[in-house]
Amino acid sequence: MKMFSIIIVLFFFFPSLYAQQKTFCNPINIDYGFTPIPNFSEQGRHRATADPVIVVFKNNYYLFSTNQWGYWVSPDMLSWKFIPRLFLKPWHKVYDELCAPAAVALGDTLLLLGSTYAKNFPIWMSTDPRKDNWKEAIDSFSVGAWDPAFFLDDDGRLYIYFGSSNTFPLYAQEIDRKTFAPIGIRKEILRLNDAIHGWERFGEANDNTFLNPFTEGAWMNKHNGKYYLQYGAPGTEFSGYGDGVYMSDGPLGPFTYQAHNPFSYKPGGFARGAGHGATYQDLFGNWWHISTLVVAVKNNFERRLGIWPAGFDDDGILYCNTAYGDYPHFVPSHPLQKNEKQFTGWMLLNYNKPVQVSSTLGGYQPNNAVDEDIKTYWSAKTANKREWIQTDLGEVSTIHAIQVNYADQDADILGKKAGIYHQYIIFGSADGKTWTVLKDKSKNTTDVPHDYIEFEKPVTARYIKLENHHMASGKFAISGLRVFGKGNGKAPEMVKQFIALRGDAERRNAWLKWQLMDDATGYTIYSGIAPDKMYNSVMVYGKNEYYFRAMDIDRSYYFQIEAFNENGISKRTAPQKVE
Repeated sequence: MKMFSIIIVLFFFFPSLYAQQKTFCNPINIDYGFTPIPNFSEQGRHRATADPVIVVFKNNYYLFSTNQWGYWVSPDMLSWKFIPRLFLKPWHKVYDELCAPAAVALGDTLLLLGSTYAKNFPIWMSTDPRKDNWKEAIDSFSVGAWDPAFFLDDDGRLYIYFGSSNTFPLYAQEIDRKTFAPIGIRKEILRLNDAIHGWERFGEANDNTFLNPFTEGAWMNKHNGKYYLQYGAPGTEFSGYGDGVYMSDGPLGPFTYQAHNPFSYKPGGFARGAGHGATYQDLFGNWWHISTLVVAVKNNFERRLGIWPAGFDDDGILYCNTAYGDYPHFVPSHPLQKNEKQFTGWMLLNYNKPVQVSSTLGGYQPNNAVDEDIKTYWSAKTANKREWIQTDLGEVSTIHAIQVNYADQDADILGKKAGIYHQYIIFGSADGKTWTVLKDKSKNTTDVPHDYIEFEKPVTARYIKLENHHMASGKFAISGLRVFGKGNGKAPEMVKQFIALRGDAERRNAWLKWQLMDDATGYTIYSGIAPDKMYNSVMVYGKNEYYFRAMDIDRSYYFQIEAFNENGISKRTAPQKVE
């Protein structure tokens, strides 16, 4: 009985010891619709969504995003079910579906609003959004908010934050929670200051001067009495697309720029970009940030969604952890203890390893599927059954998970289409001759554009072969066949000769340089405003330098670096300060 009591106590305080945690991998695997706008598809029809918000309502997670003809619901942030729903009025064009939506739980009711400059958009309401059961809370919302975000304060007062422009600021306004009429006048609350904040500069390299940067995607959280106003910048088509935050003692300001910014940032790795998002708590009180990922190949607005661990430190700093953010992470089923890790530690096993394929279309070369760049992809010549791609891990390795990322080569869908699906089989082999089925999805009936397979028990193999059986649309094309697990060797040695240089001519930039390590696949660079606040990171493959352009001109920074390979991660270097 004494031992039984101890087990019960351990289970209560440390449930992860006795319940297997589940994992996910970014981009999240949901049935993204194809772009609804014809002139966005001149370079090929493609999937696209962005501007996400997740609201926890009646013990479920509701995910809304741009132009999806509906939304998703999940009990656990792992399995997402799409609920079809056309929210716009019949007189709107068929492709003009809900854009950059706002959602908020108001008591036992979930409210939803789409972007609009007009004064005749409705606010929708539902008490049971697990099914298509909505009605208009008001038929014409007079604020006319683009990229809106609702915020319900502790005192029951309701606010809206909005704006999307490279000319105009973000605005805020209180609204009546019963009539939804505006209270008082709208208030200008935020403008970008890219002359000071390096990450806010326009362009893929934060160096374009022909356009002013864009600010958009307002979001508000309250934590320990402080208000955290979040915003996206400098442009949704760039790898450096991130979210910044201002703080205040009141919901309408005045707001002060947080010392750590951007707080959500992922300019490197397979899936890049972490802007225009929403910060929320899961059912166990753990903080997360969902945001927009950038593809921007077939169109600048070709995008996906990613979810990252987030939180507030002891000094009230809002941060988001995107380190190894497109590798498998745990979704905890309990309140996390301080410093409890969500990264699984499963490493990528096949970066730039040898690839064989059944056929190749034009310049869409095989190794594009293993180069850790979502913008490049391999395509077979057809979508025929048994077109295949095979990756060699170099040695027999322990495999925990595989992610299959499809590309939209010659897709012919415009908008959201029901009944499309992917089917495939994954084989494993130790010698490339004798094959074992690791995952048979040849009878799958769901649309899985970024499918993620976590093996209940790890498997061992040197060769992984993905065989097509059916495509949702277009040719059999893969932007990332990604194999995660553990190799049999050692993690890299600590990086040598790491230096961070910052000159006087351009204080927003730093040049980071280090010695190439023979045993490293890539490097993760950490940056921050203090040795204990190095919350931002950049993943770099196969290079020994990086130009960091996200600094504030008037602030000191710290940098450190670690190396990684298929076996693990090295120790970090000591923090290096640049004045």
